[in-house]
Amino acid sequence: MSVKNKLTLSVQYPDARLQETITRPKIRRWVQAALFAPAELTIRFVDAEEGRTLNREYREKDYATNVLTFAYNEGEALPDDAPTQADIILCTDVLQKEAAEQKKTVEEHTAHLVIHGVLHAQGYDHMDDEEAAEMEGIETEILAGLGMADPYAD
Repeated sequence: MSVKNKLTLSVQYPDARLQETITRPKIRRWVQAALFAPAELTIRFVDAEEGRTLNREYREKDYATNVLTFAYNEGEALPDDAPTQADIILCTDVLQKEAAEQKKTVEEHTAHLVIHGVLHAQGYDHMDDEEAAEMEGIETEILAGLGMADPYAD
């Protein structure tokens, strides 16, 4: 494994509903596909209550959201071999609801959200139209490489 792709990954399932289907090897594959630098990441699946609490405490938004990324070295200039460090929180309730509404499998939607979170951990954002277009293009390309459909297609 090259230094570029060096990954230390922890997966936590305090909400265990997806533990049997969204397995650690799948998550590792999705994360690896979205990495452009070394990383130390935790992926954590939570229920709506924990998701809402985290979103309220850290973003001042009182609802559960699909994915939260806590990038611990955000904005820092890192040496090439220094890992990006982040926790990526996925709310099972929200991602299952969204997958059903968008007529996608839970696996495809989870892969998209993991990739989205990994890109945020590496400094990508979607605060304006230009950033959003860049990030969506990267997500679409990564998902296509994994054999998954464009999540932004109608």
